[in-house]
Amino acid sequence: MISYQFSIILRTFARVKRWRDFHIALFGVIAMILTSCSATKFVPDDEYMLTAVEIKSEPKGFNVTSLEPYIRQRANSKWFSLFKIPLGTYSLAGRDSTKWINRALHRIGEEPVVFDTVQAELSCNDLRTAMRNMGYMHADVDLVTKVKGKKLKAIYTLHPGAPYDIRHVNYDIADDSIAALLERADNKSQRLKEGEPFTVERLNAERKRITTFLLNNGYYRFHKDYITFSADSAAGSNLIDVTLHLARYRANNNSPEELHPQYYVRNVRFLGDDRAAFDGNSSQLRLRRRTLENNTAIQPGHLFNSADLQKTYNNFARLQAVKYTNIRYTEVQPDSQSVGEKGGLLDCDIRLTMNKPSTISFQPEGTNTAGDFGAAASLTYENRNLFRGSEVLSVQLRAAFEAITGLEGYQNEDYEEYGLETKLVFPRMVAPFLSRDFTRRSTATSELSLTYDMQNRPEFHRRVFSTAWRYRWSHPARHLQYRFDLLDLNYVHMPWLSSTFKHDYLDSVSNRNAILRYNYEDLFITKIGFGITYSHANHALRANVETSGNLLGLVANAASFHKNKEGQHTLFGIAYAQYAKFDFDYTRLWQFDEHNQLVAHADIGIAWPYGNSKVLPFEKRYFSGGANSVRGWSVRGLGPGSFRGTDGRIDFINQTGDMKIDLNLEYRTFLFWKFDGAAFIDAGNIWTLRNYAEQPGGQFRFDKFYEQIAVAYGLGLRLNFDYFILRFDMGLKAINPAYRDSHEHYAILHPRFHRDFQFHFAVGLPF
Repeated sequence: MISYQFSIILRTFARVKRWRDFHIALFGVIAMILTSCSATKFVPDDEYMLTAVEIKSEPKGFNVTSLEPYIRQRANSKWFSLFKIPLGTYSLAGRDSTKWINRALHRIGEEPVVFDTVQAELSCNDLRTAMRNMGYMHADVDLVTKVKGKKLKAIYTLHPGAPYDIRHVNYDIADDSIAALLERADNKSQRLKEGEPFTVERLNAERKRITTFLLNNGYYRFHKDYITFSADSAAGSNLIDVTLHLARYRANNNSPEELHPQYYVRNVRFLGDDRAAFDGNSSQLRLRRRTLENNTAIQPGHLFNSADLQKTYNNFARLQAVKYTNIRYTEVQPDSQSVGEKGGLLDCDIRLTMNKPSTISFQPEGTNTAGDFGAAASLTYENRNLFRGSEVLSVQLRAAFEAITGLEGYQNEDYEEYGLETKLVFPRMVAPFLSRDFTRRSTATSELSLTYDMQNRPEFHRRVFSTAWRYRWSHPARHLQYRFDLLDLNYVHMPWLSSTFKHDYLDSVSNRNAILRYNYEDLFITKIGFGITYSHANHALRANVETSGNLLGLVANAASFHKNKEGQHTLFGIAYAQYAKFDFDYTRLWQFDEHNQLVAHADIGIAWPYGNSKVLPFEKRYFSGGANSVRGWSVRGLGPGSFRGTDGRIDFINQTGDMKIDLNLEYRTFLFWKFDGAAFIDAGNIWTLRNYAEQPGGQFRFDKFYEQIAVAYGLGLRLNFDYFILRFDMGLKAINPAYRDSHEHYAILHPRFHRDFQFHFAVGLPF
């Protein structure tokens, strides 16, 4: 049986002679897998295979989607929410488990789900409880099963009824001290209010709010179980009277009730692995006293504060020199307290386990640039505690080699790159005139970087020296991260240009390229930038703005800097770049179930050269195509606009622009084992803001840009190891803006595999 089915599959693909036939064959094989064998042969007698689960409500309008997780038993999973390929694969197997092919199909496929009446009843109970917790006190659930042969469809019908609202709210607080504190300092706008929906979620939120407030005001032994609720419904209405009860403190079940004790911190000690108290010279901790104190929000003489405890944990977690942190409070016995000390006292011990002070790592890698293969390797040294303040010094040496093919007229056809990158990161904000209190409260890091990169290509030699000083900080409560580049200086030096390259692209009157010429001259880039990232739930947003050359421009005009033959102001005889650049990136995810999700992505950028620059520096220009862009094109293979490009040897310089739009829609699904699949549609392009003669059709125009949007589609395969993902994407051109007046424009209607297909390999998801 199995051999016969696979022989049909092989013969189907053997008949494929054209790319269009491949689509037909693929869908035919999928249909064959779905229908070739019935999975019900694996279902025991008197039982049924669960083929579908439906959840609905009567009357309609109730949001049933939020209650789907309460259904305990789901039907077999589907690829892209459509095809039950794993079940079909399992059904291809025979019953003889001694055959390797049957065992392999069982491992790859998915066993049919057998309907379980116990799980169905538990699902009904969970659905009732969930609706009642939402305020639908008379909610009920009906389960109907539709049987056809050995297959069963389960239909859960929800009857929520009318929701209940809060009529009156009373606070019964048995502890007078806490009642006075809440009355004096509590935010009444956050309390339970009359007219609100009566839900368990809202009651729990109020309980959590009061508990958090008290834990942040010295009530070390308070917990949420001291707060209970009672509710009385009004006869003949959907209104409920709610009373919050806050009980007095009891040390144990046999102890009498008393006022809740309020605690102060007496001592804060730092301990190492040897459990010895820190005395300022501990060899175990290897951290300065000031570093320890600046990262400790817990202060002697202050009330116990749970928020300070968590902040201290977070602060030490940021320190690369610290591996683990354990904070423990010990209650001081009354007979150990000094006369006149008020309330309960706590001693705080902060025990730190340190990381290794330094590490060395080696990382090899393979490269593939436009079909040219190569290899690279990096050696990194890292010191996590350079000045005994958890400063991190990293030094990376990198070397790369690539064999370049297809170049004519050049003596050498190899690409070599050698780089040195040094970073020094301070776990605090380093700046003059900052108070110690501000430094303690700040969560910023300061980074100094120095980079030297040497590139030797057959066409040119290039040297880039960079130095930067930047700050990074975050606001976890608002899910925000910030980056501020106070200074980012880049010096680009071109010590050698091939005579062939100069003749063909820079000096030739017939083929002179202003964009190329500008980017192969010595240049200063002095950048200031700011970036913000928001990431929460299923949303991620990044925005970045940077400018370059403005300060130099002011000084140049005031001091009458020398101008070169191109009319540019120069510093030390070298022109500087002047531009403004804005980038916006947004990602939205919809999770349908455990195995299926839809992701939408938009990436928009625009940069404007002005003042001392007529062209953006090459590193700042946008490109389109590649594994993270419009995947029907190779890297730098699309645009700008309707620019078609030529067969020139270095035409990639022309396929760059000042503006970018990338729009992506990707459906992701789990396949089997570590494999995930994806189906995607990409759209976008790049444009220039000025009209350059070397890039005809590349300028952005409001009345034409929408006609120049390129579209691609395709399938992807991901090997998901959790900590990293290997990605293989196969993209096809659908709409090609470079061919407006030929059938190649709508490539999806006139497909040619060798012309339209692009394969991409990458690490990580595209967005």
